[in-house]
Amino acid sequence: MTEVDVLILGAGAAGLMCAIEAGRRGRRVLVLEHGDGPGKKILISGGGRCNFTNRSAAAENFLSANPHFAKSVLARFSAQDFIALVERHGIAYHEKTLGQLFCDRSAQEVLNMLLRECGEAGVRIQVGTRILSVAQISSAQIAPAAGARFRVETSAGTVVAASLVVATGGLSIPKMGATSLGYDLARQFGHSIVETRPGLVPLVFNPQDQSHWCDLAGVSTEIVATIAIQRERKRKTEQGVFREKMLLTHRGLSGPAILQISSYWRPGDAINLDLAPEFARSSGASVAAARVEALRIFAPLMRPKARRDLAAVVLALRTVLPTRMAERWLALHAVASSSNGNAKLDALANAALAEMERELHAWRIMPAGTEGYAKAEVTVGGVDTDSLDARTMQSRRVPGLYFIGEVVDVTGWLGGYNFQWAWASGTCAGQSA
Repeated sequence: MTEVDVLILGAGAAGLMCAIEAGRRGRRVLVLEHGDGPGKKILISGGGRCNFTNRSAAAENFLSANPHFAKSVLARFSAQDFIALVERHGIAYHEKTLGQLFCDRSAQEVLNMLLRECGEAGVRIQVGTRILSVAQISSAQIAPAAGARFRVETSAGTVVAASLVVATGGLSIPKMGATSLGYDLARQFGHSIVETRPGLVPLVFNPQDQSHWCDLAGVSTEIVATIAIQRERKRKTEQGVFREKMLLTHRGLSGPAILQISSYWRPGDAINLDLAPEFARSSGASVAAARVEALRIFAPLMRPKARRDLAAVVLALRTVLPTRMAERWLALHAVASSSNGNAKLDALANAALAEMERELHAWRIMPAGTEGYAKAEVTVGGVDTDSLDARTMQSRRVPGLYFIGEVVDVTGWLGGYNFQWAWASGTCAGQSA
């Protein structure tokens, strides 16, 4: 039997960060990982370069049934705190768009940094170990060790610990070993689970849209994706507005803007796409609901002696869309067409062009679904934050029990936010466990 002060289930980003903080406090820390090595998701993130944080990380960049919960955690360990750690280890990094920070060389550097810090803090990491059962040691029992609260049976033997930290992650990317263990343990100890679903995941077209667009797989363009739905719980409105790239796939839509909006999407929800954000008339990010009062994209066609054939319309569309997408959009939306593409548009052309321009700012998509957890970067939902202390991540129900990282109902946007949540929640728990 092994006796420790802090037992951490999961050697991912949150678990390792928690281990470092607890070890620095002189606690005896053991991290159990069921996979064959620590930090697997760290290594594949950011195309192998690890988008390790985002300079602008704040509570408004996260989804949760309690949108305020993340504020305290993020304030206690900020993006700048993790950047300082990276710089102290001499890891070269660069900033991409929207505050996203990546390693110059390899994600392995971030994992090596964490493992080095664990080693210096006296943390033990044990891989290839399955959790068989977890039990709370009651006061009526004779504790195997002073202060022990939990008894954990594993494939490698029994561990007793004063503090138990659940850092098992979510359900995303099951081929890397994702399981429901964290949620199962939460329920075992009386915690509620906010309904889970895939997040940061490609969307699948309905059959009609698939027939219209999926042969253009690989075509990409910048858009503004918008969704706003009234949710029943706490009468809360979830809203997402993201201006980034969209990618057509063999089954639907992907790209940063779509991955972002997917975390807000539920079956039955519609998504509005502005395909021409540079030509938007409103001061906001999207003009999906605005009336186009005057043509902007098609303004050159209104000039005296301007060509008014379909080829000229395609040329105008190409100012906002890739060529193949522009041609397809016209084929699907034009009210006038011809076999040679040179016919004059009819007398209703101005109205038709105005309507087409309006539709470019308000393409309404009703997805059939998502690509599921297999291609989801994160799991939305998780352990309900109402039963967690926002300063320490400790259970309000069970002293000594902590939940951190992706298993908790706090989900970040694409772009380093979820790693920052892992670092921050792990640090808070490590300073208390």
